[in-house]
Amino acid sequence: MEYIGHWLNVQSYKHDGTLHRIWDRGLVLDNNEDFVVIATKRAKVVETNGRSWFTKEPAVTIFSKKEWWNVICMIKREGICYYCNIASPSIVDKDSIKYIDYDLDTKLFPNDKMCILDEKEYSRHKKTYSYGEKLDVVLNYSMEQIIAKMKAKIFPFDNEKISNYYQHFLNLIADKKEGGTQ
Repeated sequence: MEYIGHWLNVQSYKHDGTLHRIWDRGLVLDNNEDFVVIATKRAKVVETNGRSWFTKEPAVTIFSKKEWWNVICMIKREGICYYCNIASPSIVDKDSIKYIDYDLDTKLFPNDKMCILDEKEYSRHKKTYSYGEKLDVVLNYSMEQIIAKMKAKIFPFDNEKISNYYQHFLNLIADKKEGGTQ
């Protein structure tokens, strides 16, 4: 499908349409009607205040096109650590993957410990950006669904599937270097 093997940047927005953060590029590994998958290694991240930094670990990120989440699967020495953003369904627009970040996050550690993050930020932004009751219901339902998927270890929280995506990324990078196209 279109975009596979190409580099796209990632743009995260806030509810009011303001840009939140940009990742410079991720290599598209999969793109279907349900999700787009990219992989990164030392991606540059630029915040709206101009501050930039580089990600520490390589990652495979799944952007749902239908459900209200995206998941960053960080490849660490001790195993895969999953960071889930509750966010609008993602769209691919030209050379970018775009979504609205709704603050609520969950993290699943390699030892199966789970934690919910940024609940205070969500409450604050719910008022600031006037999320509304219907949106609040959708976001909280999405959080419940993500937690259930984490507990059941089903996609995107599937270590084997994520490891396969990461290996595919490494193979593509090696092929591009051998071919001199990177």
